[in-house]
Amino acid sequence: MLKVGIVGASGYGGGELLRLLLRHPGVSLQLAVSKTYAGQPVSAAFPGLTGTTPLRFSSYGDGIEAAQCDVVLLAQENGKAMLTAPHLLDAGCKVVDLSADFRFRDPRQYEAIYKTPHVGGKWNDRAVYGLPELYRDTIRSAQLVGNPGCYATAGILSLAPLLSGRLVAPDSLIVDGKSGVSGAGRAKFGPDTHFSEINESVSAYKIAGTHRHTPEMEQALADLAGQPIALTFTPHLIPMTRGILATCYARLVAPISTTDLIARYEEFYHDAPFVSILSDGLPATKHTLGGNRCLIGLAVDPRTQRVTVVAALDNLVKGAAGQALQNMNLMCGLPETAGLEAGGIWP
Repeated sequence: MLKVGIVGASGYGGGELLRLLLRHPGVSLQLAVSKTYAGQPVSAAFPGLTGTTPLRFSSYGDGIEAAQCDVVLLAQENGKAMLTAPHLLDAGCKVVDLSADFRFRDPRQYEAIYKTPHVGGKWNDRAVYGLPELYRDTIRSAQLVGNPGCYATAGILSLAPLLSGRLVAPDSLIVDGKSGVSGAGRAKFGPDTHFSEINESVSAYKIAGTHRHTPEMEQALADLAGQPIALTFTPHLIPMTRGILATCYARLVAPISTTDLIARYEEFYHDAPFVSILSDGLPATKHTLGGNRCLIGLAVDPRTQRVTVVAALDNLVKGAAGQALQNMNLMCGLPETAGLEAGGIWP
């Protein structure tokens, strides 16, 4: 059994990690670190876990207990993991970081986006971007994985087959994303997350290339395109708790039917257990609630020679904790689907 620990376990990402790990057949959950809830049962932060485990939250202390784990999942806020991870990695732990600290190959890009010095040193050079559908083989041999952002996961999975197959103009990419309010995290209490502010309202934010997931998408898509990518990404906050819906657009370089393009997507993701291509209809966020699946639907507009791709996923599962477990499974030689087989909740 893998000995696993979570650091930053009382936020939404940590709560989903707890929920999923407690039913993982190959894991022994050793500790769940929370500064806020140290000494209290996990049900103090997550009442839905009442009766599922005797585990209590602990403090990080000197990190000795965490360093004795085989795998540590870091669910801390941005800027914390680069301080926590090196000690664990030097002790021989495998680490999956759910923050943005190890997502970028060039630390200067991180510094430009997050406005803080990157102090990950040698470990940033060794980190692997944790999108299994694109980087499965390198994840298997990695000691440190930077788990992708939720919007980035949806956008990259939507556009990857198009760029890999050189089917669209790389300068024509548009990603329109919509997220539930849980994407802001559990500790954010600004007016823009109050019920009275978000209810019956939809708002765009961080437009015109300023959202932190924009360069994350561009980095991965450039690998597929073989050239730099600059896309247009507009995120929106919508009045629901969780879920991501990404509607993506691109201009085709040659005519292709919807039927043939769906076949291309099915071939591209034929060995991806958590990506499903819909041959009829379009996905909705409710279809993915609580599960680790990304659903993709698409159609070609022959009038404009543009393709529209719609992807839906749960931002806290495939967009965060579930994908982290997917990466952990690959890193540790377990079946990629272990602990993640359950479908979404419906209705």
